[in-house]
Amino acid sequence: MIGNQARLRTGQSLIAISAVAVLFALAAKWAGPGFTGVVRDGMETHIHMANADADDTARARPKTVVTPISCERLPNVPGKSITTAIVAFPPNGFTPRHRHPGSVSAFVLKGTLRSQLQGSPAGTYSAGQTWFEPPGTVHLFAENASTTEPAELLATFIADDDCGALTIPD
Repeated sequence: MIGNQARLRTGQSLIAISAVAVLFALAAKWAGPGFTGVVRDGMETHIHMANADADDTARARPKTVVTPISCERLPNVPGKSITTAIVAFPPNGFTPRHRHPGSVSAFVLKGTLRSQLQGSPAGTYSAGQTWFEPPGTVHLFAENASTTEPAELLATFIADDDCGALTIPD
C-alpha cells in the first residue's frame, strides 16, 4: 500500500508540474514582451524574463531562470495553492520590475542577492536569509550581487488555485 501511495503522489506531482508548465507557456504567450522565452527541458520549465522598458544596461545583463518545483492545493484554505520554485541568478543576473499575484516568501539558497520592493530600501540577502512580498507589491528589482558566482533562491508562493503565472511584468 505504501508503494502505491508513493506512486500516486509522484504521479500527482508530475501532473501538477506539467500543469504549471502549460500555464507558464500560456502566460508567456499572452504576456508578450515581458517574457523572452519558456524552455521545457524534461520535467523542468524555465522562464526567461526581461522588461522591454528597462534600460540598455539591465537588458544586457543575464536573466534569471525560474524552475517551478510543485504546485499543490491547500486543503485547509479553499481556493488557494502553494507553489514552490527555484530562481537561479547567473553571475550578474538581474530581474527587472515585476509583481506577483500572491504572497511570496524568498529564501536564499546560495550566493548573495540584492532586492528592493517599492517603498522600501534595497536589501542585501545571503544564503539562509529571507524576505517576504505581500500580494501585488511592486518588486523593483532582484539581482545577483556577484559578477562571478551564481546565486539561487527558493520562492514559495501562496496564490489562487489555478497554479497560474507566478510573475507579472510591471
